[in-house]
Amino acid sequence: MERISTGMPFDSARLNVGRQQTDIYRLQNKITGQNRLLELREDPMAAARAVRYESQIARLERFEGNTRYARDHFNLTYAYMDQAVNVIQRVRELAVQAANGIYTPSDMKLIGAEVNEMLNELVSIANVVGPDGKQLFGGDKVFTEPFRAIEGMVEGGDNSMVQRVEYRGAGASRSSEVGDRNFVELDLEGGRGFWAERMQVFSGVDASAYRVREPGSFFIDGVEIAVSVGDTLPSIVAKINDSPAPVKAFVDPETRGLALEGTGSQFIRAEDAVGGAAVLQDLGIVRGTMENGITNWDHTRSTVSGGSLFDMVVRLRDALFRGDHEFVGSQGLSGLDGALDGLANGVADIGSRQERVQTVWTRLNREITDVQSYLARETGVDMASAATNLAIMELAHKAGLQTMAKLVPVSLLDFLR
Repeated sequence: MERISTGMPFDSARLNVGRQQTDIYRLQNKITGQNRLLELREDPMAAARAVRYESQIARLERFEGNTRYARDHFNLTYAYMDQAVNVIQRVRELAVQAANGIYTPSDMKLIGAEVNEMLNELVSIANVVGPDGKQLFGGDKVFTEPFRAIEGMVEGGDNSMVQRVEYRGAGASRSSEVGDRNFVELDLEGGRGFWAERMQVFSGVDASAYRVREPGSFFIDGVEIAVSVGDTLPSIVAKINDSPAPVKAFVDPETRGLALEGTGSQFIRAEDAVGGAAVLQDLGIVRGTMENGITNWDHTRSTVSGGSLFDMVVRLRDALFRGDHEFVGSQGLSGLDGALDGLANGVADIGSRQERVQTVWTRLNREITDVQSYLARETGVDMASAATNLAIMELAHKAGLQTMAKLVPVSLLDFLR
């Protein structure tokens, strides 16, 4: 005969009520957290897909943040480039007026004074610092002013003025990852955006019999070009032209030396690598390494031409101070037209990058929304079904408590606790 103690009904009822309470709490947690997968064992396949979706969302959000930063960066760069265009256009208007030949020397000097103020404004724009504390047009030298104004006395001027502007920005442009192995260049270096003429470098060293004596390399606009023992000038020219550097090389037919020319209005950076053959020095292009990021051209053995828009404005201002109508109307206006072309190219470059990152940003936000919907499908809670189940479970829990109360009546021991 099976014996049943008086404590067994109580223990059994308490166990069942406890299980009901646990089930209610779990369902409440799912509803509150909007996640039906509190444990992986509930649906292993859905949990695995959810982990992948969460990882994809994290990556897309990181790319979206990078794209948003790039978009804001381009908007700011575009705004300052547009200001520079307006300043140059104003300078050109003044040059056209002064070129008419109807102004007296004192009037020309007054126009030159306004042009000088426009020059100072251009230097300020080119050296602008972004909201992140980094130089906007300095390339990867983000904490160095890309343009240094050298002041002194100018013929016809009453006070110290800017005599020339040196470009000190250098290095490759920073990049932002906006997708898997998908990068966009962030910077428009001042050597590209604020240049007016194509730089040309003509060496006066006859290199028709030149041979590389030891292996080495040199850099053109940050692109490394390797040379081997026995390379001749034509082979060096071919290697430069085959590289991605925005420079074309050829042999000067007069001097039989190396000649370099930019593919556009830009500053050319050239330097021999440390150790190995000093090819550019041997060919009379540079002297030693860069100084403060500036190419150390060998002006004693080569001719360097091609100036920045600051050079064009300085030349125009000096001509105005001299009262030289002819120079203002010819070389002065021609230089300003080159400066406007360079700025226009920079604005177009930034504008195209703006459109690209805007397109990428739109696509990323759409993808984030799509993946979030996939994640919600795997982990989301059907609120209607959950609410119905919760009501049924709470009703069953109440019934269980009532049954337990009847099975375990109150005794004298309850009052003796």
